[in-house]
Amino acid sequence: MKKLNKVILFVAIAVLSMTALYACGKKSNNIEVPSDKINVVATIFPEYDFLRQIGGDHINLTMLLTPGAESHSFEPTPQDIKEVANSDMFVYVGGDSDAWVDSILESIDTKNTDIVTLMDCVSLVEEETVEGMTPEKEEDGGDVEYDEHVWTSPKNTMLIVQKLCDNLCQIDPDNSDDYKQNTKDYIEKLTELDNEFQNVVDNAKRKEIIVGDRFPFRYFVDEYGLTYYAAFPGCSTDTEASAATIAFLDDKIKKDSIPVVFHIELSNEKICDAICEATGAKSELLNAVHNVSKSDFDAGITYLDLMEHNVEVLKEALN
Repeated sequence: MKKLNKVILFVAIAVLSMTALYACGKKSNNIEVPSDKINVVATIFPEYDFLRQIGGDHINLTMLLTPGAESHSFEPTPQDIKEVANSDMFVYVGGDSDAWVDSILESIDTKNTDIVTLMDCVSLVEEETVEGMTPEKEEDGGDVEYDEHVWTSPKNTMLIVQKLCDNLCQIDPDNSDDYKQNTKDYIEKLTELDNEFQNVVDNAKRKEIIVGDRFPFRYFVDEYGLTYYAAFPGCSTDTEASAATIAFLDDKIKKDSIPVVFHIELSNEKICDAICEATGAKSELLNAVHNVSKSDFDAGITYLDLMEHNVEVLKEALN
């Protein structure tokens, strides 16, 4: 995966711009809010949604990634860095796509900020290149690259949500009873979601899915025992699949009579559409929940909403 090369200079400029300190209350997006709320900053939508389910009205919550934006190419603005510097709790994924975070945290005072990384909440799996996939370009160093998309498994999400609750309770013990109750209620809903997925897989005719796009679903397919084939690994920066990949996926769909080819959210869908045109398969969205459109964000759509959609399209794809 490509790293963000401009981050050091960017951070230096941004830190110099951090002249607005809090005076009589806590602020988010330059709006003063009551000081009895704690400031919580999330980098992307899954964290944001988990935190609003747990924190309710007790937290002043900010999401750095703009709705509709590509999460893997995010670069922080000076205002984003101020938000992180002034937060009581900062939550980020922790993978290579968050390379910019380390430089920021080294440049600001974090002694009063509780920091949580999603990848520290679960057991990790390595990125992989399966048969037919257009592989990522090799980078120098050969370090192990772990899959970042830990929230795609509802069971992982339960672990993440519990960790976020525990940390909020430590930061804000006065409201710990509410955090715990909200978490209990939310985990019950996540358990129901997990059961729905398991029921779909248990009663399916096939256990194989095809994704004509990046594949950020390793934790999901591992959880439910599914086989997959896809155009790219989960964090690939490529946008054009090789002719060999397209031919492989076309043949696989025809051979295995796959009825549905998936694409992920906010994709241009070109590869998926080309495969569907060649094979007669149906194109469907499988939400990886990296981000949501501005209209969906404004409408208050949630992780559970997006995953319930996945239940329905998975049922169609496996039968």
